[in-house]
Amino acid sequence: MRASLLVYGVNKLAECITSRDNAKIKYACKLAQSAAFRNQEKSFLAEGLKLCPELAKGCPLKVIYYTEKALAKSPELESLPGEHYLVQPHVAEKLAQVDSSQGVFAVFGMPEPGWETVASVSAQKQGGARFLALERVQDPGNVGTLIRSAAAFGFDAVLLSDGCASPWSPKTLRSSMGAAARIPVLEVGSMAQAVQKLRDLGVLVLAAALYNSVELGAQPVQPGPGGLCTVIGSEGQGLSEETVRACSKAVRIPMSDRVESLNAGVAGSVLLWQFRGEC
Repeated sequence: MRASLLVYGVNKLAECITSRDNAKIKYACKLAQSAAFRNQEKSFLAEGLKLCPELAKGCPLKVIYYTEKALAKSPELESLPGEHYLVQPHVAEKLAQVDSSQGVFAVFGMPEPGWETVASVSAQKQGGARFLALERVQDPGNVGTLIRSAAAFGFDAVLLSDGCASPWSPKTLRSSMGAAARIPVLEVGSMAQAVQKLRDLGVLVLAAALYNSVELGAQPVQPGPGGLCTVIGSEGQGLSEETVRACSKAVRIPMSDRVESLNAGVAGSVLLWQFRGEC
Protein backbone atom coordinates (compact mmCIF):
# COMPACT_ATOMS: atom_id res chain seq x y z
CA MET A 1 0.00 0.00 0.00
CA ARG A 2 1.30 3.48 -0.91
CA ALA A 3 0.22 6.88 0.35
CA SER A 4 0.73 10.41 -0.96
CA LEU A 5 2.66 12.49 1.58
CA LEU A 6 3.71 16.11 1.83
CA VAL A 7 7.35 16.57 2.83
CA TYR A 8 8.71 20.13 2.95
CA GLY A 9 5.87 21.21 0.70
CA VAL A 10 6.61 18.66 -2.06
CA ASN A 11 4.25 15.75 -2.80
CA LYS A 12 6.21 12.55 -2.38
CA LEU A 13 5.22 8.90 -2.27
CA ALA A 14 6.13 6.97 0.85
CA GLU A 15 5.05 3.63 2.15
CA CYS A 16 2.26 3.28 4.65
CA ILE A 17 3.71 1.38 7.58
CA THR A 18 1.68 -1.76 8.15
CA SER A 19 3.94 -3.79 10.48
CA ARG A 20 4.41 -3.27 14.20
CA ASP A 21 7.90 -4.75 13.72
CA ASN A 22 8.99 -2.01 11.30
CA ALA A 23 12.47 -0.72 12.27
CA LYS A 24 11.30 2.91 12.40
CA ILE A 25 8.45 1.98 14.75
CA LYS A 26 10.78 0.00 17.02
CA TYR A 27 13.16 2.97 17.11
CA ALA A 28 10.37 5.40 18.04
CA CYS A 29 9.11 3.08 20.78
CA LYS A 30 12.60 2.81 22.26
CA LEU A 31 12.83 6.60 22.39
CA ALA A 32 9.61 6.66 24.40
CA GLN A 33 10.75 3.97 26.81
CA SER A 34 14.41 4.76 27.52
CA ALA A 35 15.89 8.02 28.82
CA ALA A 36 19.39 6.68 28.15
CA PHE A 37 18.49 5.98 24.52
CA ARG A 38 16.94 9.46 24.15
CA ASN A 39 20.14 11.03 25.45
CA GLN A 40 22.27 8.85 23.19
CA GLU A 41 20.24 9.71 20.10
CA LYS A 42 19.55 13.33 21.13
CA SER A 43 15.94 12.68 20.09
CA PHE A 44 12.56 12.03 21.68
CA LEU A 45 9.09 10.81 20.74
CA ALA A 46 5.97 12.91 21.31
CA GLU A 47 2.32 12.04 20.85
CA GLY A 48 -0.75 14.17 20.30
CA LEU A 49 -2.71 16.16 17.75
CA LYS A 50 -1.93 19.46 19.50
CA LEU A 51 1.35 18.56 21.18
CA CYS A 52 3.32 17.57 18.08
CA PRO A 53 2.62 20.79 16.09
CA GLU A 54 3.32 22.83 19.24
CA LEU A 55 6.70 21.17 19.76
CA ALA A 56 7.52 21.68 16.07
CA LYS A 57 7.62 25.43 16.72
CA GLY A 58 10.77 25.06 18.79
CA CYS A 59 12.26 21.61 18.19
CA PRO A 60 13.52 20.11 14.91
CA LEU A 61 10.89 17.64 13.67
CA LYS A 62 12.56 14.60 12.12
CA VAL A 63 9.75 12.14 11.42
CA ILE A 64 5.98 12.29 11.89
CA TYR A 65 3.56 9.35 11.85
CA TYR A 66 -0.22 9.60 11.68
CA THR A 67 -3.24 7.49 10.91
CA GLU A 68 -5.59 8.24 8.02
CA LYS A 69 -8.26 9.18 10.57
CA ALA A 70 -5.94 11.73 12.22
CA LEU A 71 -4.95 13.21 8.85
CA ALA A 72 -8.60 13.52 7.79
CA LYS A 73 -9.34 15.35 11.05
CA SER A 74 -6.29 17.65 10.81
CA PRO A 75 -5.07 17.96 7.19
CA GLU A 76 -2.72 20.75 8.32
CA LEU A 77 -0.43 18.01 9.62
CA GLU A 78 0.82 17.68 6.04
CA SER A 79 2.37 21.14 6.23
CA LEU A 80 4.76 20.14 9.02
CA PRO A 81 8.43 19.51 8.12
CA GLY A 82 10.26 16.20 8.34
CA GLU A 83 9.57 12.75 6.89
CA HIS A 84 5.88 11.80 6.86
CA TYR A 85 4.43 8.30 7.18
CA LEU A 86 0.93 6.96 7.40
CA VAL A 87 0.53 4.15 9.93
CA GLN A 88 -2.25 1.64 10.24
CA PRO A 89 -4.30 1.65 13.46
CA HIS A 90 -2.65 -1.45 14.94
CA VAL A 91 0.77 0.16 14.40
CA ALA A 92 -0.44 3.37 16.06
CA GLU A 93 -1.50 1.25 19.05
CA LYS A 94 2.12 0.16 19.51
CA LEU A 95 3.36 3.77 19.39
CA ALA A 96 0.65 5.03 21.75
CA GLN A 97 1.55 5.92 25.33
CA VAL A 98 -2.05 6.68 26.36
CA ASP A 99 -5.29 4.72 26.14
CA SER A 100 -7.16 7.31 24.05
CA SER A 101 -4.51 7.95 21.40
CA GLN A 102 -5.16 10.61 18.75
CA GLY A 103 -3.04 8.79 16.17
CA VAL A 104 -0.28 11.41 15.77
CA PHE A 105 3.34 10.72 16.77
CA ALA A 106 6.57 12.53 15.99
CA VAL A 107 10.30 12.12 16.53
CA PHE A 108 12.05 15.40 17.37
CA GLY A 109 15.65 16.44 17.82
CA MET A 110 16.39 17.32 21.43
CA PRO A 111 17.31 20.98 22.11
CA GLU A 112 20.58 21.31 24.00
CA PRO A 113 20.88 24.79 25.52
CA GLY A 114 24.01 25.32 27.61
CA TRP A 115 25.25 27.65 30.31
CA GLU A 116 26.00 30.25 27.67
CA THR A 117 22.21 30.66 27.30
CA VAL A 118 21.84 31.36 31.01
CA ALA A 119 24.82 33.71 31.09
CA SER A 120 23.60 35.64 28.05
CA VAL A 121 20.08 36.15 29.39
CA SER A 122 21.39 37.01 32.84
CA ALA A 123 23.69 39.69 31.43
CA GLN A 124 21.33 41.22 28.89
CA LYS A 125 17.74 41.03 30.08
CA GLN A 126 16.46 44.38 31.22
CA GLY A 127 14.75 44.13 34.61
CA GLY A 128 16.61 40.93 35.49
CA ALA A 129 16.39 37.36 34.25
CA ARG A 130 14.18 34.76 35.95
CA PHE A 131 15.19 31.11 36.36
CA LEU A 132 13.59 28.02 37.86
CA ALA A 133 15.75 25.21 39.24
CA LEU A 134 14.49 21.76 40.26
CA GLU A 135 16.42 19.35 42.45
CA ARG A 136 15.52 15.64 42.37
CA VAL A 137 11.88 16.24 41.39
CA GLN A 138 11.15 12.73 40.18
CA ASP A 139 7.47 12.96 39.29
CA PRO A 140 7.09 13.68 35.54
CA GLY A 141 3.74 15.38 36.17
CA ASN A 142 5.34 17.90 38.54
CA VAL A 143 8.33 18.53 36.27
CA GLY A 144 6.03 19.09 33.28
CA THR A 145 3.69 21.33 35.27
CA LEU A 146 6.57 23.48 36.48
CA ILE A 147 8.12 23.83 33.02
CA ARG A 148 4.70 24.92 31.75
CA SER A 149 4.26 27.39 34.63
CA ALA A 150 7.76 28.79 34.09
CA ALA A 151 6.93 29.46 30.44
CA ALA A 152 3.55 30.97 31.38
CA PHE A 153 5.06 33.39 33.91
CA GLY A 154 7.82 34.62 31.64
CA PHE A 155 10.78 32.77 33.13
CA ASP A 156 13.89 32.52 30.98
CA ALA A 157 15.17 28.99 31.61
CA VAL A 158 14.62 25.85 33.70
CA LEU A 159 17.52 23.98 35.31
CA LEU A 160 17.13 20.29 36.24
CA SER A 161 19.50 18.44 38.56
CA ASP A 162 20.46 14.79 38.48
CA GLY A 163 17.53 12.68 39.67
CA CYS A 164 14.80 14.80 38.04
CA ALA A 165 12.30 13.24 35.68
CA SER A 166 13.38 13.63 32.05
CA PRO A 167 11.82 16.69 30.40
CA TRP A 168 11.51 14.61 27.21
CA SER A 169 9.69 11.58 28.59
CA PRO A 170 6.14 11.04 27.26
CA LYS A 171 4.53 11.81 30.65
CA THR A 172 6.54 15.00 31.18
CA LEU A 173 5.81 16.18 27.64
CA ARG A 174 2.08 15.69 28.16
CA SER A 175 2.17 17.65 31.42
CA SER A 176 4.22 20.50 29.97
CA MET A 177 2.02 20.68 26.83
CA GLY A 178 5.01 21.53 24.66
CA ALA A 179 6.37 24.28 26.93
CA ALA A 180 9.85 22.74 26.79
CA ALA A 181 9.99 23.95 23.17
CA ARG A 182 9.32 27.54 24.28
CA ILE A 183 11.76 27.84 27.19
CA PRO A 184 15.35 26.55 27.47
CA VAL A 185 15.60 23.45 29.71
CA LEU A 186 19.10 22.53 30.95
CA GLU A 187 20.11 19.31 32.70
CA VAL A 188 22.88 20.58 34.99
CA GLY A 189 24.01 17.68 37.20
CA SER A 190 24.74 18.86 40.76
CA MET A 191 22.28 21.52 41.86
CA ALA A 192 24.61 22.95 44.51
CA GLN A 193 27.25 23.54 41.84
CA ALA A 194 24.66 25.04 39.48
CA VAL A 195 23.53 27.41 42.24
CA GLN A 196 27.10 28.59 42.71
CA LYS A 197 27.40 29.26 38.97
CA LEU A 198 24.20 31.31 39.09
CA ARG A 199 25.46 33.32 42.03
CA ASP A 200 28.72 33.96 40.18
CA LEU A 201 26.55 35.51 37.45
CA GLY A 202 24.99 37.87 39.99
CA VAL A 203 21.73 35.93 40.34
CA LEU A 204 19.88 35.98 43.66
CA VAL A 205 19.06 32.32 44.36
CA LEU A 206 16.12 31.50 46.65
CA ALA A 207 15.72 28.06 48.18
CA ALA A 208 12.14 26.91 48.83
CA ALA A 209 12.38 25.40 52.32
CA LEU A 210 9.95 24.85 55.19
CA TYR A 211 12.53 25.37 57.93
CA ASN A 212 15.05 28.13 58.69
CA SER A 213 13.36 30.25 56.04
CA VAL A 214 11.56 33.58 55.68
CA GLU A 215 7.87 33.76 54.81
CA LEU A 216 7.07 35.33 51.47
CA GLY A 217 6.06 38.94 52.03
CA ALA A 218 7.84 39.24 55.36
CA GLN A 219 10.83 40.91 53.73
CA PRO A 220 11.26 42.59 50.35
CA VAL A 221 13.11 40.48 47.78
CA GLN A 222 15.40 42.39 45.46
CA PRO A 223 16.77 40.38 42.49
CA GLY A 224 20.51 40.47 41.96
CA PRO A 225 22.08 42.25 38.99
CA GLY A 226 21.89 38.96 37.07
CA GLY A 227 18.29 38.24 38.05
CA LEU A 228 16.57 35.77 40.35
CA CYS A 229 16.27 31.99 40.58
CA THR A 230 13.80 29.90 42.59
CA VAL A 231 14.97 26.42 43.60
CA ILE A 232 12.38 23.71 44.30
CA GLY A 233 13.07 20.28 45.80
CA SER A 234 11.28 16.95 45.71
CA GLU A 235 8.10 16.40 47.68
CA GLY A 236 9.53 13.68 49.87
CA GLN A 237 12.96 15.10 50.69
CA GLY A 238 12.87 18.75 49.72
CA LEU A 239 16.19 20.39 48.88
CA SER A 240 19.48 18.89 49.98
CA GLU A 241 21.28 20.70 52.81
CA GLU A 242 24.19 21.38 50.44
CA THR A 243 21.91 23.14 47.98
CA VAL A 244 20.15 25.19 50.69
CA ARG A 245 23.54 26.34 52.00
CA ALA A 246 24.62 27.30 48.49
CA CYS A 247 21.56 29.54 47.96
CA SER A 248 21.40 33.24 48.81
CA LYS A 249 18.48 32.76 51.22
CA ALA A 250 15.55 30.43 51.94
CA VAL A 251 11.86 31.31 51.64
CA ARG A 252 8.58 29.55 52.36
CA ILE A 253 4.95 30.00 51.37
CA PRO A 254 2.71 31.11 54.27
CA MET A 255 -0.01 28.48 54.87
CA SER A 256 -2.69 27.65 57.42
CA ASP A 257 -2.07 24.79 59.84
CA ARG A 258 -4.66 22.65 58.02
CA VAL A 259 -1.99 21.33 55.66
CA GLU A 260 1.64 20.47 56.28
CA SER A 261 2.93 21.16 52.80
CA LEU A 262 2.06 21.56 49.11
CA ASN A 263 3.22 19.28 46.34
CA ALA A 264 6.15 20.45 44.25
CA GLY A 265 4.02 21.43 41.25
CA VAL A 266 1.66 23.63 43.28
CA ALA A 267 4.31 25.17 45.56
CA GLY A 268 6.60 25.87 42.63
CA SER A 269 3.84 27.52 40.60
CA VAL A 270 2.98 29.81 43.54
CA LEU A 271 6.63 30.88 43.79
CA LEU A 272 6.90 31.35 40.03
CA TRP A 273 3.92 33.69 40.08
CA GLN A 274 5.36 35.58 43.08
CA PHE A 275 8.68 36.19 41.33
CA ARG A 276 7.44 36.37 37.75
CA GLY A 277 8.93 39.76 36.89
CA GLU A 278 7.83 41.05 33.49
CA CYS A 279 6.07 38.36 31.44
